[in-house]
Amino acid sequence: MCGSCGCSVTSNASMSSESGANQVAAARGAGAGDSAVEVLQSLLAANDRVARHNREHFDAHGVLAINLMSSPGAGKTALLEATIAALRGRHRIAVIEGDLETDNDAARIRAQGVPAVQITTGAACHLDAQLVHQALHELPLAGLDLLFIENVGNLVCPASFDLGQHLNVTLLSVTEGDDKPAKYPVIFRASDLVVLSKTDLLGVMEDFDPARAAAALAALGQSTPLISTAARRAPDLDAWLEWLERELSAPRALSSRAPLIAAAAAGG
Repeated sequence: MCGSCGCSVTSNASMSSESGANQVAAARGAGAGDSAVEVLQSLLAANDRVARHNREHFDAHGVLAINLMSSPGAGKTALLEATIAALRGRHRIAVIEGDLETDNDAARIRAQGVPAVQITTGAACHLDAQLVHQALHELPLAGLDLLFIENVGNLVCPASFDLGQHLNVTLLSVTEGDDKPAKYPVIFRASDLVVLSKTDLLGVMEDFDPARAAAALAALGQSTPLISTAARRAPDLDAWLEWLERELSAPRALSSRAPLIAAAAAGG
């Protein structure tokens, strides 16, 4: 949990009500570390209950939900735009967009002809299950195959909150350091797939080595696959689209996939 950015207390009623925020503030102010931890654990438990409910909605409607995470500017929205164009006519897609302010990304997605709901979090640097639940009321789940939840750009806080998704995908842009998996292990451990984005820029990004990025990911002790993509100048989506098709065709029992985020946060 981040103690200074406000991510431990968001505005939604289920996970962190005003009384919950007051409890956290009181516990911290009194120097009662154990009490603060207990309150935060309670808030996360409430989030997890809503996440399970979200997952039940997805499973009941046969919708594959993917939580898309990355640093700001890693290319999540551009990848979604290219994905929607590539899968148009084959799969029914919708997107939930998370940002602190503006609906710029949702507008870009709607321009592709698919439903998009913008969540503006204000001070919170991640989405949570209740915010996603509220957004689901604005989406035609019965008419969807695939829902992308584009989380707020951040490699720390989104890794602590289950949203009800089936899969976690984290983008690592070649415009970032290739040591990001080593620096931010929680989010990469929680990932079912890591997408190396903007690979069309590798020719001018001499300090980024895909082999070093792969080694840093492998050093986390899990066999998380790493694939390369480019969504703009020289599009390369084949590996990404193949992965999506496999996941869309995989049989899924009701709520069969246990969330990975909590285990990763605990170091499991």
